[in-house]
Amino acid sequence: MPKQRSVCVFCGSRDGVSPAYAKLARQFGEEVATRNLRLVYGGGGIGLMGIAARAARKGNADVLGIIPGFLSTDEVAFDDCQLEVVDTLHERKARMAVESAGFVVLPGGIGTMEEVVEVLSWSNLGLFPMKTVFLDDNGYWDPFFTLLEHSINEGFTSDGLRTAALRATTPTQALDLLGL
Repeated sequence: MPKQRSVCVFCGSRDGVSPAYAKLARQFGEEVATRNLRLVYGGGGIGLMGIAARAARKGNADVLGIIPGFLSTDEVAFDDCQLEVVDTLHERKARMAVESAGFVVLPGGIGTMEEVVEVLSWSNLGLFPMKTVFLDDNGYWDPFFTLLEHSINEGFTSDGLRTAALRATTPTQALDLLGL
């Protein structure tokens, strides 16, 4: 499938404490399928990423999972998708970027934050100038954006990142912001 019809999602390999997180991941996967997009994600079958992937597959979307071999057991690799096994986390993110037209970030932990900070850094450097949309309907990403604004205001981050790191409260809005 052409890159422009694929979206990468970064999100937790856990469900989080609120059932609203799982609901949002499911709705995102459903919207990907409704729009006949391909979902590119971390390849796991657990947590929010597994929920999003299963919802996309249930709607007959193509799903590409990219997982480092050492995580295929811990993250219980999802077997109802095209699965690529890579060696490192860096290789995983690079493959995701090559295969996607943009990124959507659902709630997640330190791994999700590591993923999105790296792709935002790539965007800031002009390496992969793709939009990244943070999707939450409860302010989950508010503290992250406070820190990002502080970094920009203190002169450590380009203010151009403001147009690369966007926010949405619904899957529809998130995909619209990416032009998908």
